[in-house]
Amino acid sequence: MARYINAVCRLCRREGEKLFLKGTKCNTQKCPITKRAYAPGQHGSNKPKLSNYGLQLREKQKVKRIYGVLEKQFRRYFTLASKSKGVTGKVLLQILERRLDNAIFRVGFAVSRAQARQIVRHNLVQLNSRRVNIPSCLISAGDIIQIKSKENAQKKIRENLELSKDRGIPSWLEPDTKELKAKVLRLPEKEDIQQPIEEQLIVELYSK
Repeated sequence: MARYINAVCRLCRREGEKLFLKGTKCNTQKCPITKRAYAPGQHGSNKPKLSNYGLQLREKQKVKRIYGVLEKQFRRYFTLASKSKGVTGKVLLQILERRLDNAIFRVGFAVSRAQARQIVRHNLVQLNSRRVNIPSCLISAGDIIQIKSKENAQKKIRENLELSKDRGIPSWLEPDTKELKAKVLRLPEKEDIQQPIEEQLIVELYSK
């Protein structure tokens, strides 16, 4: 499975905003973007004026980095969204939100999406009472997500819940912190996404 393995703080600096790729660590004063609020590299401090294409590209890159998706998979999601009923941009965001690793992050079982992917990969998650180790698995309304693991792993999940309590849980998920499980009440909407995303720019980019 291909994944980004370099410093993630550079990605936030490239996009010029916090993408919260390292979870709670992004809220500290040590966050690099608070010290160097410009793009990485030798000429990063010389911020050029972006063309329409540049704006579209940056928005696509930002969304990819938020959800931890590489280009090939992201384009596949866009193709799926364009063939589905509804507004393509909103369906694309819905697909990204429906990823199993994202749901685990949003409900507070992980402090970042990267950690959520690790939790899934380590066979700690059951979906509708069946063990699943594919982070990109898409969940649906009515699904039950539960952490099934040994005591040490459960202790870490509960620590994550405590660290994530101020982040807020979207209304499309109903958590049960005692049993370490969550129910998917409905499909997510754009309004459920915490970070500002202009999905129409991505549609325009891929529609050329």
